[in-house]
Amino acid sequence: MPRRDLPPPPPPAHLRDWLDEAAVREDRARFLRDLRRRSLGVGRLLRLWAVAAVFVLGWCFVAMAWMAFEQHDPFGYVHGLVLAVLGAGVLVPAAFWCARGARRDRQVRQLLHAWVESDRDPVADARVRAPGLSLTWLVASFALGAFGLWVAFAAASSADPARTTYGEIAYLMGIGQILWVTGLLGLAKAAAHHRWAVRAFRARAT
Repeated sequence: MPRRDLPPPPPPAHLRDWLDEAAVREDRARFLRDLRRRSLGVGRLLRLWAVAAVFVLGWCFVAMAWMAFEQHDPFGYVHGLVLAVLGAGVLVPAAFWCARGARRDRQVRQLLHAWVESDRDPVADARVRAPGLSLTWLVASFALGAFGLWVAFAAASSADPARTTYGEIAYLMGIGQILWVTGLLGLAKAAAHHRWAVRAFRARAT
């Protein structure tokens, strides 16, 4: 069921004849603006990056715990245990936050599709296509993913077996992987929205 703070689903077809057409169309345009913002707005992109930043923070604690364990002394084991607990305390809530966000995205997408199919309005429909927002997601996510790949490969290629520990390599490679996966998620979201918009509005125009 959609959350209460989300727009309601469109009224059933058999009830629309009893409703004021202008009011329904105005509601449709308003709800589509809200759903587009929740799905593909710049704020949504920043929230995705905020989740990635939390994962990076949690991984930093885990990697530092790994490096502390590699010292092989009692103080290092205690320090590493504390850092590992801190890392788990950050990563576990971040994982729940990520899963909650994925469910919310699915609800928003379902409502967006339903409202688009409920009627036709050239002005409101043009805003839903949002090619500029899709391009913003595409470029920003590509840059983030490319930077993440560079960090991961640079960490592996520049490692010196005589001086670099496994914990240090894992620290940098983990951060690179998180950034890379975040970029992939953004690219997938932008591509999926663009593909859906092209198919949906092309089918309605024929």
